[in-house]
Amino acid sequence: MDPTVSDRVARFATAVGPESDDVIREIDAYADERGFPIVGPAVGGWLSLLARMTGAESVFEFGSGFGYSAYWFARELPSDGEVVLTDLNPENLEQAREYLDRGEYLDRATFEEGDAIETVTRYEGPFDIVLIDNEKHRYREAFEAIREKVPSGGLIVADNAVTSGSIEFDALAELIDAEDGSHGTEIDANESTRGIAEYLRVVDDDDAFETALLPLGEGLAVSHKR
Repeated sequence: MDPTVSDRVARFATAVGPESDDVIREIDAYADERGFPIVGPAVGGWLSLLARMTGAESVFEFGSGFGYSAYWFARELPSDGEVVLTDLNPENLEQAREYLDRGEYLDRATFEEGDAIETVTRYEGPFDIVLIDNEKHRYREAFEAIREKVPSGGLIVADNAVTSGSIEFDALAELIDAEDGSHGTEIDANESTRGIAEYLRVVDDDDAFETALLPLGEGLAVSHKR
């Protein structure tokens, strides 16, 4: 069974979700031309909705690329809100800056070049929403770096909770199902797959959070801080 959401369902989810705009459609096309992974409009619409539902004023992203997810967040932030974009590639951040400027959201954006986990140590927070979308084997590290900076009622959203180019879904499912205390050490799985499984196990075991899976795009694990 294909673990990803079918194109038909994704198109349907996009049609019934929040509308894109010209800038979002351009980022979609730009990313598609370059084979660069983005969450897509169905998931982007959910990010906007989550920001609106929580009344978010501050967002931190572990990995921002061209600013696609940040743009969806920024649309729902108040004029004095902030989304912190991080990326190792300065060219990506410059492209993100251009898109957010054209959408008239640049005043809500802060751009940080470098390792996101190192960057977040310079911020006190709180962050109403956090998006984890950096190296898959470092998801747990990102969670541990940010969990105390998320207030009660805040959200941590992890992309690629089901699949991505480097995740082996069958092995991931086996790792999640492992109940013998071994954490699936005998299961053949790559570093990215083990990283996602470890993250899901850690956040699920954390009594401060309640987590549910949103099976759109490549899967979002949405964790609500009690």
